[in-house]
Amino acid sequence: MDLTERKKRILRAIIESYIQSAEPVGSKAIASSIGMEVSSATIRNEMADLEAMGLLEKPHTSAGRIPSPKGYRLYVNELMEEHKLSLQETERMNQALPLKMQELDRVLDQAGRVVSQLTNYPAFALSSGMSRVTIRRFDLLMVEHNAFIIVVMTDTNVVRNRLIRLPSDLTEAQLQMLNTLLNHADVVKVACLAQLVNALAPIMTEPGGRAWAQTTYWPFLYGSQFGRGTALQQEVEVPTYACGVSPKAPYLSSSAVLSEDGTHVTVFAVNKSLDEAMTLELDGLNTVLEQHVTLTAPALDSENTADAQPALPRELPVGADAPELPAASWNMLRFRLA
Repeated sequence: MDLTERKKRILRAIIESYIQSAEPVGSKAIASSIGMEVSSATIRNEMADLEAMGLLEKPHTSAGRIPSPKGYRLYVNELMEEHKLSLQETERMNQALPLKMQELDRVLDQAGRVVSQLTNYPAFALSSGMSRVTIRRFDLLMVEHNAFIIVVMTDTNVVRNRLIRLPSDLTEAQLQMLNTLLNHADVVKVACLAQLVNALAPIMTEPGGRAWAQTTYWPFLYGSQFGRGTALQQEVEVPTYACGVSPKAPYLSSSAVLSEDGTHVTVFAVNKSLDEAMTLELDGLNTVLEQHVTLTAPALDSENTADAQPALPRELPVGADAPELPAASWNMLRFRLA
């Protein structure tokens, strides 16, 4: 059965009348609104055809017709006339939805309010369902000694933030390490995190109480900050000593990394000599030492506790002379390529 132009006009008149009155519509009610000279009997026949096509429904035998879901869909897709916004309506929309970055849920909420105001009907605004959302970035911002804000941005440009309060104090360095681990979770896999937390225990805690950094925390912190880039091959010339593992164990263990932007070389070095400092000379590159951090302790078995932390990193002064690595020390040296 074809949907003729007359059937379309009748269907549109019924739907628009039903929208206004919420009452079943009879043939006499729309005879004068379709813009065609037809009798009520003809309209009744056309309404019967529209009902047969599934576009209209009849609540009960003696009632008029009401639109079906299929009829509403046809009306929205083909029959509904375009509504031109007035100047006042356009201005109201511009004020309600300013052209600036907003969170998606707030934009949807405001859009629903505007539609409801313009139509005088309830409005629902829903975003399309997403099967997968990827976190693009974390940012952790210190607020006070025991609180920080976590900001999360997804690949759909949705931003969420929340204030996190802790039962104990948190240092800026600890927050930076957590931020680095979160943003490089694709590299620092679960096994690495488990080793970091469970076996090495760089951050110690008391149940419901304080937290403090153990000695192993600091190499992880500086490694996470400056250990990204290209690993460099080294040729190390250093005195050796005999031990149970090797007759010629080097007094120096080191690694070097070229930064991702190619501007710096970072050297991580351990002086294993218990009583002698060691001078570090970097040959083959024209560099300027910008930062030297060393980690030492009064004794090899020194342990940080909640009450005392004897093993903490400290900045050493830098100058034109070759840097010295203190005895029994871990070091981070950052050179700028000249």
